[in-house]
This record gives sequence, structure tokens and C-alpha cells, in this order.
Amino acid sequence: MSRARAAGMTGLASAMLALSLHTSATAAVEVKPGDVQQAMKDLAKTDGVVGAIGELYVDGRRQGQGSAGTRLLGGKGGHIPAASRYRVGSQTKLMTATVVLQLVKEGKLGLGDTLAAVLPQVAQQDLVERAGEITVQQLLRHSSGIPDFFASGKFDDAFDFTTYYSPIDLVKASREVPRTGEPGAGFAYSNTNYVLLGLIVEKVTGRSLSAELERRLFVPLGMKHTYLTTRPPQGVKGPHGHGYHPDAEGRPRDVDRQNASFGGAAGGVVSTSGDLSAFYRALNQGRLLPADLQQAVGRPRPDLCGGTVAAAAGSGPGFLAVTYTSSDGRRQFVVSTTLKIDNQQAMPVNDAMNKAATTVLCPSR
Repeated sequence: MSRARAAGMTGLASAMLALSLHTSATAAVEVKPGDVQQAMKDLAKTDGVVGAIGELYVDGRRQGQGSAGTRLLGGKGGHIPAASRYRVGSQTKLMTATVVLQLVKEGKLGLGDTLAAVLPQVAQQDLVERAGEITVQQLLRHSSGIPDFFASGKFDDAFDFTTYYSPIDLVKASREVPRTGEPGAGFAYSNTNYVLLGLIVEKVTGRSLSAELERRLFVPLGMKHTYLTTRPPQGVKGPHGHGYHPDAEGRPRDVDRQNASFGGAAGGVVSTSGDLSAFYRALNQGRLLPADLQQAVGRPRPDLCGGTVAAAAGSGPGFLAVTYTSSDGRRQFVVSTTLKIDNQQAMPVNDAMNKAATTVLCPSR
């Protein structure tokens, strides 16, 4: 992916990603939900959208679902199954953060531990500048000053679906880019932070991040359709929507295969609306982390429905996925769109998804 496109993706993700674990003491006002199918039909009319699926869950029970547009470009392939799998993008980061914070709870890791202490090779091999000053907390909060590996320009080919890059390869690439600031000085979104957190999980546990996500989240929460992709040719299993990205001539090309090397701990999870609703419900209701650690990655931004609903998003070439969750964790509206435009052009799709969430979760507004 190009540097400009990576910046566009990062801007969209950082604008929408709510790494928030806060639970409101005030229950959401009960309202009759809006029509999910109609909301998806309206969303699919947005320029650049190929297909849209969404499901509404209340207290763990599906209360509505919808699918509009088509599975493939040009009106082909039929509708996308509303319960099908899709890439969740940077929503993966919240899952990785949850595993990290569970290790903190168990005393196997500390928020104040330095990167050099928990992952010595990055200091010994000079892979991360000032690794002795950067803490686990700063990695979680995107305040480490470590630049995003996409900014290196080494991964400009959005259509390279086969080259495998290890997490260390990505970290090395980020070393060639100037730091974004002093450790702990301020927020600067960087996928490299979460690549490093994934490596820390594996170092501390002696198991793969995929195994830890399965053991700590996917199995206990019944997320039977969710898994982590880490290398080519891993992709989306079962019938699903295909996303597209413009080539050099501006023609949309299928990017369904993608390159799982760039995902992993930062964005590699594939899931379903039902599984995501289970994760966000458990998270916001305090069943995965104690209250003090729930604040470790920041506070929520409940922008919708009078400040009672927060959004967490993930994007990549050909897709944008958002999960909307009420502050009390009872309601989730989970939406995925496949696109035929560059992610820098996707803000109108973001706005249309927010509108869909408003019509479903708080139709009176």
C-alpha cells in the first residue's frame, strides 16, 4: 500500500477506533430499534460501497440483520450472507490489548515495564530507538513515538499478496522512519506499537498470539468463527464479500486475498458480527478485565445517540468495519462494508455507517 494510502487508513482508524473499556453506570434508555435491513440498503447506496452487512444484538440475542449490495463488483455474486466472516482490521488491536492487560493482571507483565526489558532483542539489535525508555503502557496508548512501518514506503504494492514479512521485518522497516515524538509525550497512531505488543505476548507466554487469543478470548466467549491471520495465503473463510482497490490506472482490482503479513496483532483478525458482539459485550461489562486495567488504553468516545454509543473501527484496502456498542455493553450494532475506492476516499462511507447506526440504535434521533 502506498504511503499516502497508509496515512489515509491510519487517519480513519485513529479517528474512529475506540480503544475504550469503560462501562457507564447509567443504563441505556430502552428504545425500539430501527430496521437493520433498511439501514443496510441505505448504506449500500453510498458511493464506493460494493456490499454492506450488519447485525444488531441486544443482551447477546440477535434482534435484526441486513445485507445489501452484492458479494462481487458489478452487481455479481448475489448478496453477502449477513452472518458471514469479514476482516475487522484495527479492531484487532483491542483484542491484543485485552490479552496484554490480562497478563498484567496475572503479574506476568507490568504497564511500566520497558520494551528493552521485556523484548531485549529490539534493543540489542537496535530495532527500536530508545527502547529502554518506552513502556508497555505507551505502546498500548500509541504514545511511544515509534513510527508506523507503513511510512517506510517498503510496502507500497497493495497487490502483493504473497510476500511474507515477519513481525520483526515490520519493526525493522519502522526503524528507518523518524520518530513521531518523545516517549510518552503524546498520541501518534502506529501499527508498529501493536506488532511489538504481539511479540511481547508471545515472549511472555511462550505461545503464539493466535493461541493466546483462542485460549483467552475466542473459546471462552464462544467466538467459534473468529481467527487470526498472520501470513499469506490466509484469508476469509466461507462465502463473504470481496473488496476492491484502484490500480495505477484507477481501475478497481479485487484485493480479497490481501497480505496477512501486515495484520497480525495490529489488524489480522477475521470474525463475524455475532462473535464481535460477544467480545464487546464481555469487554464493556467488565468480564474480561478489572476496572483499573479497563482504563489502561484510554477512555471511550461515545459520540452517538446522545453520548451513549461508542464506535470501534478497522479499515484496509477494500473494506471498512465498525462495531457500535452502548455504554452499558448491552447493545451492539456490527457493520461491515466492502469498497471499490481508496481508503482516503472512505470518509463519506464512515459518515453513512454512523447514520445507519443512529437509525438502528436510536431512531428517535
